[in-house]
Amino acid sequence: MSTTTAGHLIVDQLERAGIRRVYTVPGESFLDVLDGLHGSSIQNVVARQEGGAGFMALAEGRLTELPGVAMVTRGPGAANAFIAIHTAHQDATPMILFVGLIPVADRGRESFQEFDINAWFGSTAKKVVTLDDAASAARVVDDAIFTALSGRPGPVVIGLPEDVLVHVVEDATVAPRKVSSPEPSAAALAELEGRLAAACRPLIVVGGEGWTTESGEELAGWASRHGVPILADFRAYDAVPHRSDAYAGSLGYGRSDANAARLDEADLVLFLGCVRGDVLSDGYKRGLDAETIVVNADANLLGHFGRVDQHITADVSAFSAALAATNSAVRPDAGWFAGARADHLAFSAPQPDGGIGVDLGAAMEILTKEMDDDAVLTFGAGNHALWPARYLAHNSANSLAAPRNGAMGMGIPAAVAASLAYPGRQVISVAGDGCFMMNGQEIATAMGYGAKFIVLVVDNGIFATIREHQENHYPGRPSGTHMTNPDFAALARSYGGYGERVDRTEDFAAAFRRAVDSGLPALLHLPQDPATRSPKTSAN
Repeated sequence: MSTTTAGHLIVDQLERAGIRRVYTVPGESFLDVLDGLHGSSIQNVVARQEGGAGFMALAEGRLTELPGVAMVTRGPGAANAFIAIHTAHQDATPMILFVGLIPVADRGRESFQEFDINAWFGSTAKKVVTLDDAASAARVVDDAIFTALSGRPGPVVIGLPEDVLVHVVEDATVAPRKVSSPEPSAAALAELEGRLAAACRPLIVVGGEGWTTESGEELAGWASRHGVPILADFRAYDAVPHRSDAYAGSLGYGRSDANAARLDEADLVLFLGCVRGDVLSDGYKRGLDAETIVVNADANLLGHFGRVDQHITADVSAFSAALAATNSAVRPDAGWFAGARADHLAFSAPQPDGGIGVDLGAAMEILTKEMDDDAVLTFGAGNHALWPARYLAHNSANSLAAPRNGAMGMGIPAAVAASLAYPGRQVISVAGDGCFMMNGQEIATAMGYGAKFIVLVVDNGIFATIREHQENHYPGRPSGTHMTNPDFAALARSYGGYGERVDRTEDFAAAFRRAVDSGLPALLHLPQDPATRSPKTSAN
């Protein structure tokens, strides 16, 4: 049998698992892995900062069937990538982070860039392992992929001591372990059928990972036939197609008052792929009294609050297919289904916001006409995200990459990854000025690897979410929330992309089409009235 190094074997195992890209910021601590990537079938996408690389890997894990993979160097690099691991953990998204480490003999001596990988990542990753045995390289990589995908998905962190990577080992990859997709048992479905048949105001809440266009349509079709409204968990808006008359909007930040009330009024809530967490329930306050069924592959139901009358351990796609094949006897109260859809249509119809600068409500109305049906949306955290979350529809699976844990800075790296994962799909990112500046330099990465997307930078010169809290709790005393911004359009052009400032709402449509026609990573700089905090419509 031939031999290789542990670093090269890591790459070989990733290849065998079907990994198509890794996102890296190079470091001398994992040179042998970088050498293994030379000539590999895996594309090495070099990001400009480890936080960007981590968010790209997170988006890849969110949008595809395999974990996203990032590689960074020891102390400082690992620190920068930590934000993506925290996001992947709270969002339940599969991701693998390789971290180059100091040589084994240097441990415990406060050597250059030393840190304790288990202490740092132990509370925010599904598993943290250090490759001390070079011969185990393939097995460790395979186990990481399996762990990231199985049960409740999440991040796995692998430490790579630089001296172990160059050890010579047998050139033998291992057969990838297959992740099971548990199906609901006949007994569990029968019990669920009885509960549904007895409910007058049943409600389905969808979320989590693993949705496909087929499973979303199967679930929506069943719900439409039986008159059961579907709500989406926070930033899980792409689980079922919005064109379905069963889709009734979302819960969490930016939700309608009607949906908050609907969660309280339901006498049965079926959580599918998600749990009743704090954001969904307005801080553990809503939907607590309803009969509760949770369909989730996580046996521990991490993050779930309140009663559980039935737990079905099943994959969302397998469950949706099984439910769609049943002949349910569900008979909700008259008006329950139609009222939910009507409220959603009223709430999601874009209306002008008013104020100076570009009216985002009007801009979203234009986007609803200009967007492709399978467009991928990305955004980070901040008030700017309220507009796309409320007004832009998702009719294809894997069409949203946004942080459920509220991490700023994800939008641009996610747009890079989305474009590389789906080069034939339109990618649109909506970024606040503060959010953009955290990882906007990844436009350079887009230029280097042929990624194409359009980013709308909403510029109001303040950290609007925090300013809004200040105005509510400390009126008249703004503190630490002002920003001095660059010329965003000129910044995009400096990277070689397309950049244009749009000062008037009536100029937005033509500017968007010019951005599309440029064929480049494109940025539209949209000044916004700093007094505008959220969409303004007559419906609530």
